[in-house]
Amino acid sequence: MEDQNLSGEMVPVILKDGNVCEVSSGTTWGEVAAGLSRKLGKETVVARVNGDLQDLLLPVSPGEKVEFLTFVDDEGQAVYRHTTSHVLAQAVKRLYPEARLAIGPAIADGFYYDFDCEHPFTTEDLALIEEEIKKIIKADYPIIRQELSHDDAIAFFQEKEEHYKVELIKDLPADVQVSIYKQGEFVDLCLGPHLPGTGKLGVVKLLSVAGAYWKGSEKNKMLQRIYGTSFPKKKNLDEYLQRLEEAKRRDHRKLGQELDLFGIAEEGPGFPFFYPKGMIIRSELEGFWRSEHRKRGYQEIKSPVVLNRGLWERSGHWDHYKENMYFLKIDDEDYAVKPMNCPGAMIYYKTRIHSYREFPLRIGELGLVHRHERSGVLHGLMRVRCFTQDDAHIFMLPEQITDEITGVMELIDHFYRTFGFSYRVELSTKPENAMGSDEIWDLATKALVSALEKKGVPYQLNEGDGAFYGPKIDFHLQDSLGRSWQCGTIQLDFVNPENFDLTYISDDGSKKRPVMIHRVVFGSIERFLGILTEHYGGAFPIWLAPVQVKVLTVASRHVEYAALIAHQLEQEGIRVEVDERNERVGYKIREGEIEKAPYILVLGDQEVDSEMVRVRKRGEGDLGSFELNDFVARVKDEIAKKQ
Repeated sequence: MEDQNLSGEMVPVILKDGNVCEVSSGTTWGEVAAGLSRKLGKETVVARVNGDLQDLLLPVSPGEKVEFLTFVDDEGQAVYRHTTSHVLAQAVKRLYPEARLAIGPAIADGFYYDFDCEHPFTTEDLALIEEEIKKIIKADYPIIRQELSHDDAIAFFQEKEEHYKVELIKDLPADVQVSIYKQGEFVDLCLGPHLPGTGKLGVVKLLSVAGAYWKGSEKNKMLQRIYGTSFPKKKNLDEYLQRLEEAKRRDHRKLGQELDLFGIAEEGPGFPFFYPKGMIIRSELEGFWRSEHRKRGYQEIKSPVVLNRGLWERSGHWDHYKENMYFLKIDDEDYAVKPMNCPGAMIYYKTRIHSYREFPLRIGELGLVHRHERSGVLHGLMRVRCFTQDDAHIFMLPEQITDEITGVMELIDHFYRTFGFSYRVELSTKPENAMGSDEIWDLATKALVSALEKKGVPYQLNEGDGAFYGPKIDFHLQDSLGRSWQCGTIQLDFVNPENFDLTYISDDGSKKRPVMIHRVVFGSIERFLGILTEHYGGAFPIWLAPVQVKVLTVASRHVEYAALIAHQLEQEGIRVEVDERNERVGYKIREGEIEKAPYILVLGDQEVDSEMVRVRKRGEGDLGSFELNDFVARVKDEIAKKQ
C-alpha cells in the first residue's frame, strides 16, 4: 500500500489475512484502510485491533493485528448507530438546550437516547430534530476522543449541569481515566469507539418516543426516550421501514384480538388469557410436542407450582434468581412459586433408586412457571409473568452425553423445520456467578463442543452467558420477517446432581452421580405462539388453524345443506364453522378471508342440487366444485403433512 505519512519511520501492521504491510509511524487506522482500497476506506467504520475495537483516528502501533469492520458487520453496525445516537443528542441540545442527557446506546436495528426534558417530544418535534441531524451530518464534524481524570470529568459535567453524566462517572472507580467524545460544540461521556466524523453517517430516521425510567428503576425519574435507526444508504432505510410496517401488520397483540385468540386483561398485566380459538392452537402445539417426545422415549411428569424455600436454596435459585421469583407463606414457612421446572424433575428422580441400565432417562414436563418481570418490559405473549415451559431433563452416564445432545439437536431441528424456521446456534460459557468448579465447567463445555462438532453445526461463541449451573447451546430461530428469536436451549449440568445428591447404581454396584441435561424446544408455549402468529401473519397452516374450513350459505334455503356438510366434516375431525347470516355472499367471503380460514366452502343452489361443495383456498381463490369425499381427503392429507 502507499504511505500515508512519508515523514515518519515505517512500522509493520498485520492484516486479517496474516499479511504484513509497512506504514509510516503516526498513520491512523482510517488511513491504513484507505491505503488498502478506496472502497474499504470509504466503508470502514471501526478497526478491530488485537481483538479490541478502536477509533479510526487512532494511530497504529508496530506489530498490531487489525481487521477493518464495515456496516455489514454486527459490531460495525453498533458503532455506526451509537455514533448516530450522539448526533441525535447534539441535535436535541441545539433545539432544546434545557434538555439533560442520560444514555444513548445502539440496540438491535437502531439506537435510542434518553433525555430529561420538560418539553414533551411530539411527532412534529422528531421531524425538526431530523432536520437538525441532517445539518450536523453535512457539517462533518470530526469526532475526537479525549481522556480526563475522574475528578476532572465530574467537574466538567457538573459545570454543564449534566447531573446524569456525573452520576455515571461517580459509579466508576476513582482511579480510572474517563473518556469523552467531542463533535463540534457537543461533548458526551462515552467509552467509544465512534466513527471518525459525523459526515460518515448516511440517512437517519427517528421512529418514536417512549417513557423510560433512569437506570431502568421505577424508583427513579421517568425520562423521554427517542428511538431511531440509521443506514448508509436510503435504499436500506426504505427496506427496513417496509419491514417495520409489515411487522406492525403482523403484531401478535393486534392479530390476537382480531382473530379472537388471546389477550391481556387490566386485572392481570403479564398474565395472558387464552380464548377458545387460541386454545385450539395451543392444544395442537402441545399435542405435537407430546407425540414427538413419545417417539423419542420421553416420559411426561407434572410437578407442583409452589414448593418450599429449602428446595430453592438447594437448587441455587434462592441465591441466584430470587429477584425474579414470587414468594408466599404457608404454615409460617417460606414457599416460592416456581420460576423453573428443574427442581421438580430432580425430586421425581429421587423417588426411587436408579440403575445405570435405565439411562438415558428422559423426563419431560409442560410446566407452568412464574417469573417477576418489570411492568415496563411486558410485551404481549413475548414477555410475560407466567408461561408454560416445554422442559425436559435427561439423566445419563458421562459416556452418553454426546449422543444425547446430538439427539436433542436433531429434535429441535425437526420442530423448527416443521414450522418453516431457519436458525443459528450459540454456545454460551461460564458466567461470573457460576456454581461449581472450573474443572466441572471445562468438562461440560468440552462436551457441548464435541456434540456440535460431531453434528457439523456451525456456532457462535458467547463468552460468559451460560446458566449459573452449566454451559448451554442456544437456538435462535429466524422468522419470515428476518427477525431472530432465542427459543430452544440445551444446558449441561454437573452441579445440580451434586446439590440434590442424585445417584445411580453403576455396573460395579457402587453409587455414582448422573449427568443432567436441561433442554427446551419451544422455550415457552406462550412466546412461541406469539412468534408463530407474527411469522404466519395470523394465516396459520391448516393443522394449526382454529377454523380449518368455513362454510358459507348463499341464502337461507341452503342452511340445512350447510349443517349437513359441517356435520360430516366434524365427523372426520376437521374443525369447521358455518356462516349462515343473511348477508351477501361476497361480504361473507371477504370476512372469511380476513379471518384467514384455510378453506371456504360456498354453498348455493348448484351445490345443493349436485351434492357438491364449491371450494375457495386461502391465497389461491376459487378452486371449483369438489365431491365432499375428495375435499375431505385433500384437507386430511394437508393436516397430516402439516402443510
